[in-house]
Amino acid sequence: MGPGPGLRGRARRRPRSRAPRPARAPPPRAPAHPASTSRARARLAARPLISDEPWGREPAPIGVAGALGYALLGECAGRTTGHGVFQVVAVVLIAALAGAVPHMARGRGPAPDLIARRVLTLGFTAVCFQPLYNSGALVGSLGKGPAYALYLLLVLVLTALCDAVLAALIQRTRAVPHCARCTEATRTPFGPLLRDELRSLPGVGSAVCATGAVMSLGAAVAGLWALPVLCVPLLLAQLAFRRYAGARATYRQTIASLARATEVAGYTPRGHARRVAALSTAVGREMGLAGPELAVLEHAALMHDIGQLSLVDPVQQGATALLPEAEQRRIALLGGAVVRQSGAPAAVAAVVERQADPYREQPLAARIVRAVNAYDDFDGARPGDALGALERLRLRTAHDYQPEVVESLARVLCRGCGSPPVWVTHG
Repeated sequence: MGPGPGLRGRARRRPRSRAPRPARAPPPRAPAHPASTSRARARLAARPLISDEPWGREPAPIGVAGALGYALLGECAGRTTGHGVFQVVAVVLIAALAGAVPHMARGRGPAPDLIARRVLTLGFTAVCFQPLYNSGALVGSLGKGPAYALYLLLVLVLTALCDAVLAALIQRTRAVPHCARCTEATRTPFGPLLRDELRSLPGVGSAVCATGAVMSLGAAVAGLWALPVLCVPLLLAQLAFRRYAGARATYRQTIASLARATEVAGYTPRGHARRVAALSTAVGREMGLAGPELAVLEHAALMHDIGQLSLVDPVQQGATALLPEAEQRRIALLGGAVVRQSGAPAAVAAVVERQADPYREQPLAARIVRAVNAYDDFDGARPGDALGALERLRLRTAHDYQPEVVESLARVLCRGCGSPPVWVTHG
């Protein structure tokens, strides 16, 4: 036994036989204060049911392509333009602010960090091109043939990489609490975010870069008349994308309604679906999922309890992890049937209906949803005992929960709650 609190800091007499002093165990960590837990739960309750992540982005291809063409513009109708890096940055900034005014008037203006990202990316493009072109070194060494086109391609690749890095940094700094115990937000690792951004480049990003380069080359020969002609394909693509975005918004509203159904009916506690979806998304990123895989994971996590609507008597606190395995599987199968009838993708329904299977028979998304749902159920049964909830998961990794998923969940909670989990070893 160590000295009591009143004797700390005082000099004490010791017997002459100096026996080795046992190491003092660190004091137990105080549980989260109820007020901070309530504030964290309130923040989670205010979080949108479906997050606006990189797989849900809606780019502005015409504006970005035009700005990229201006940053790569060296001649206009055979005459040297002579504008430098600072002029490119100023024009892009003014154009971005002017274009945001109508959206801000309707309450849907772009975030300042997105405007800063566009300005920095196009400023990087201008730094790579304008000084070399205005000094004559670029044309003098490469000419205006294939080598010049290859240099433009290199600049476009570097620009895309720069934009991906900035986008990943912005996503990482956007703080979202992932659990009720987190008084600080959990930050997603930079690597999975950057990988997600790089995977999205071959889509709209490659079309925007190619159009910007063609605009600069076309304006050098035909003048400003090349701009409206080259913008027509992107305009048609944007109109088609808007129609797709409208259909996707309807689908998102359907998922949000289904996710709220169990809470409105009193089968699950308020905010349970949000917490499970947020933590599942963070764990999925931790394990390398990105893009559409994360979307499937998030949607399945939001609707994982929809099968409880078939129960005559609600489960206490909606904790399905405390039910017998047969009852868990019945609820999961009924939930998968409801999700299939709602028009959701088959991958989402498969995750919902297989969430109660042994983890060796599950896809990765179902393993994540099951572990995170059990963690929230265990912690809801004993609020403030996050360590105990993690330990219960660890003790059942032989059959129910994949050890790698539990470890990833522990790391996510560690970053969010500010202290590493301490495993308790038995026997």
